[in-house]
Amino acid sequence: MASNYQAPRGTFDVLPEEARGRARVEHAAAAIFARAGYERIATPAFEDTELFERGVGRSTDIVRKEMFTFEDKAGRSITLRPEGTAPICRAYLQHGMHKLAQPVKLCYAGPFFRHERPQAGRYRQFHQIGVEAIGTDSPLADAEAIMLLHDLIAELGVPGVELRLGSLGSPGPRRAYLEDLKAHLRAREDELSKDVRERIDLNPLRAFDADDEGTQAVMAGAPTIVERLADEDAEHFADVRSLLEATGIAYTIDPTLVRGLDYYTRTIFSFVCDELGAQSEIGGGGRYDGLIEQLGGSPTPAVGWAAGIERILLALGEVEEAAGRDAFLAVVDESQRQRAMTLAAELRHAGISTEVDLGGRGLKGQLKHADRIGARRVLILEADGGAQLRDMRSGEQRPIEAGRLIDEIGEAGS
Repeated sequence: MASNYQAPRGTFDVLPEEARGRARVEHAAAAIFARAGYERIATPAFEDTELFERGVGRSTDIVRKEMFTFEDKAGRSITLRPEGTAPICRAYLQHGMHKLAQPVKLCYAGPFFRHERPQAGRYRQFHQIGVEAIGTDSPLADAEAIMLLHDLIAELGVPGVELRLGSLGSPGPRRAYLEDLKAHLRAREDELSKDVRERIDLNPLRAFDADDEGTQAVMAGAPTIVERLADEDAEHFADVRSLLEATGIAYTIDPTLVRGLDYYTRTIFSFVCDELGAQSEIGGGGRYDGLIEQLGGSPTPAVGWAAGIERILLALGEVEEAAGRDAFLAVVDESQRQRAMTLAAELRHAGISTEVDLGGRGLKGQLKHADRIGARRVLILEADGGAQLRDMRSGEQRPIEAGRLIDEIGEAGS
């Protein structure tokens, strides 16, 4: 059966076999976050456009090119959220979370939206998991954030992942560095891509991320901020590295590492997987000590990260197998279908995964279907009220007492 309708370009349907892998990622993340004291938060799928213009930065590609923005019926500018940190900071301020014990440790999962050129690992609707620790400037929080993503990647078994670590310093000292970087770019301006030339004054750091070969040649000799770190910024970066080393987390210092968002300060990091090709980042983030103040709050340090579920699954390169059922209830004739439904409800309430035939198949067809869905046992309900329990692995079949159905099926599955 075919349809003329398809999912919009850059989006996709999550089919059952794919949903299983997603569920494994989300469940593993939720358990890791919970053990570290991070609590779940959910924000709306759309926000006032100004939140992202102020928080993410008007000079970023996200705001300039990638946001899905529209007017609601009252004429207000609304944007589908392209990232998760600014909405969580908005919620932190709106709900007075600064009055809670600090830091406030939050985690999230959900869909995000960017108008990008669709390709493997990059979609216009994508799903992320992430954490934010708001209200502390301690390097311990930076290290813990990195540890959480490291632990998740390890638990899922994502192969060939490398942690790249950098620092952007704090805003004051960074200004002097940026002037030097701008001077370097202007000295070779004719070699830069048009996009980089247009943003020399707005966001010169983005030149480090450029794909253009001419720009890359210019940036090979550019000064880096990591070599300019001093005083408290240098000490903070050294402390983060020391904490990671103490926990056995390997990393590579990348002096050219930048992020696609304007709010980052000090520690930044990226987990990359070469198996993903051009879209090699699985997840990353860093410290954003000025964001909440930009949104109208008091100066509030914070750190966090986001990881793409689609990127993780692409790196894993596998489809989760469906979990087998504990039991399947088959009937010899129609007279036993009500009995089967009643018994299925009792088994499910007892925590035993159970299916019944909903297709009106004969007994032979029911047994084939039970095998297809991976049922470990089939309970065959006979017309006279009796029952047979069939082990699908061994093929052994024996009578079972009606009063001990739940107990025996539960024992057989233990």
